[in-house]
Amino acid sequence: MALKGNSEAPQRSCLGCRTSKDKSLLIRFVQTPEMEILPDLENKLPGRGAYTCIDKRCLAAAVEQRQFKRSFKHDVSVMSAEQLVEFVRQQLHGRIIGLIGLANKAGLVTGGGSMVSDALKGKKKPGLVIVATDVSEAIGSKLIHAAEAHRVPHRTAVTKDDFGAILGKAPRSAVAVASGGFVAQLVKAIDRYRNFLGEV
Repeated sequence: MALKGNSEAPQRSCLGCRTSKDKSLLIRFVQTPEMEILPDLENKLPGRGAYTCIDKRCLAAAVEQRQFKRSFKHDVSVMSAEQLVEFVRQQLHGRIIGLIGLANKAGLVTGGGSMVSDALKGKKKPGLVIVATDVSEAIGSKLIHAAEAHRVPHRTAVTKDDFGAILGKAPRSAVAVASGGFVAQLVKAIDRYRNFLGEV
């Protein structure tokens, strides 16, 4: 699902492709006191910001074309394109892991393919099903089709080992997250991550 914007929202230009988009559809970068450029994924850090699309290609282009120096109007310390892309990928991935972990601590996560299937058949449907990226095609398709049949949103993200580590158990093929505030946050985090990787 591609990210869509609102023409009335504040607009900024991507340093990589120069396209103007809603700020919410871009990654903000800030300058630290040490003159380093780092991502501000939650748009909370103070100071002037520079933006790229949520796309590793745009970020790489911005670094290679020295656009951060031009944007901040002085010399800044920027990682190589490869390093900064990987750093942002890790940050976006960590956001997903962190949210699932918080939801689990709140008792809102069901883990395992069979448990997720049972949850989908239950009276109180989960708010979101997340299928591991490395699950077998047969199991993944079965879970996705079940979610669609019960009109429950689904996404594919992180690995079986990631799910197991979060839950403190063996690897799990999928998790279901109960309805509530975590669902919208997770959908946004997963979509941003997949957009960055070019999977959407």
